[in-house]
Amino acid sequence: MELHNLKPAEGSVHKEKRIGRGQGSGYGGTSTRGHKGAKSRSGFHTKVGFEGGQMPLQRRLPKFGFKNINRKEFKGINISTLQLLADKKSLTLIDVDALIEAGLVKKNDKVKILGDGTLTAKLEVRAHAFSNSAVKAIEAQQGTVVKL
Repeated sequence: MELHNLKPAEGSVHKEKRIGRGQGSGYGGTSTRGHKGAKSRSGFHTKVGFEGGQMPLQRRLPKFGFKNINRKEFKGINISTLQLLADKKSLTLIDVDALIEAGLVKKNDKVKILGDGTLTAKLEVRAHAFSNSAVKAIEAQQGTVVKL
């Protein structure tokens, strides 16, 4: 096999159906559209979700819920995770950059520190938000909380 005798596999290439090119082609006349009606005319299209006059699905189902456009999405990090990070990298200051470097959050995430777990190290923690239990746990170890 060489470049000059390459060809596609048998049956993988189909002949294009050229409609509306005369009676001799077998696809002339009505061009496979049938006789009369909207579907035979040029420029015809159906609405998205049209089900032939049947009540469409988006109207049969009830409406519910809403999206709060003012919602702030936080990535939650527990104080037990902070303790592991402080032990592993021997840190006293944990901020968003340290969490990004550790791979716990992405660079555009807002971080909320949550109070699950135990904290034994004295840490300065800087984040966008804190739960009450996290603040108590950090301050119980003489640590400081800085809200960004």
